[in-house]
Amino acid sequence: MSTIEQAYATCEQITRTEAGNFYYGIRLLPPDKRSALCAIYALARRIDDIGDGDDATADKETALAGVRKDLGRLADSSDPVLAAVNDSARRFPVPLGAFEELIDGVQLDLGDVRIADFDELVVYCRHVAGSVGRLCLSIFGSSTTDPRTSLYADQLGIALQQTNILRDIREDLGNGRVYLPQDELDRYGVDLRVDDLGTLEDPAGRLAAYIRYAAGRAGDWYSLGLRLVPHLDRRSAACCRAMAGIYHHLLGRIAGDPVLVYDQRLSLSVAQKARVAVTALAGGGRR
Repeated sequence: MSTIEQAYATCEQITRTEAGNFYYGIRLLPPDKRSALCAIYALARRIDDIGDGDDATADKETALAGVRKDLGRLADSSDPVLAAVNDSARRFPVPLGAFEELIDGVQLDLGDVRIADFDELVVYCRHVAGSVGRLCLSIFGSSTTDPRTSLYADQLGIALQQTNILRDIREDLGNGRVYLPQDELDRYGVDLRVDDLGTLEDPAGRLAAYIRYAAGRAGDWYSLGLRLVPHLDRRSAACCRAMAGIYHHLLGRIAGDPVLVYDQRLSLSVAQKARVAVTALAGGGRR
């Protein structure tokens, strides 16, 4: 096995182990796109893990600055993830600047997070998830010349991130992060807090009402983002539909029963994810 093959194998192992939901879609791609998207995921995961780790904030800042420097010297790196990203960027039009946007978003997470309004939330989601959507599009490729495909990929990433935020309200609150827009919480009369058992409190049902509202809006963003699918070849479309479908299914469960996120991190079973992937493979996309 060559050095670059080993680098891609490392990235695929990281993706298989860590990606969870996304790997069900990535595995539907042909080998060249699958390996490239695994490289993209592995570096994005590295950036995310810096933000979510237990190191001091100053150390996280240093680590993120190090990744920024790495992006400017990919060709000289022996790191397997960086080597695979460099090779992928030679084979596909990877917008390396999108990794910079992801780093910007992760830096916003390093302290306590409070979001004033939905416009601010969209900016945050565009950094941490829209950027990933555009990175994925560079690997998928578009079978049309429609310039809006990048917008659709961005919107789909924003939809997925809104789902993550609704799923992780309790966990984020425990880490000093509140991504739900404060003006909307005030409008619904929601005071986010947990009880002695670590469960989100909702004595008047106001949080549940707000989650239903926010989930409905996130669903609209899926409608916007999934306009990307007809512009992709069949296998890329299947990958996109599978990755989005798992999160869209989660969103439906949250909208139907908001209290599911009050005391647990909601997820789909392996069988449910597999069904979404099979359905995605049978779905649409350009030939």
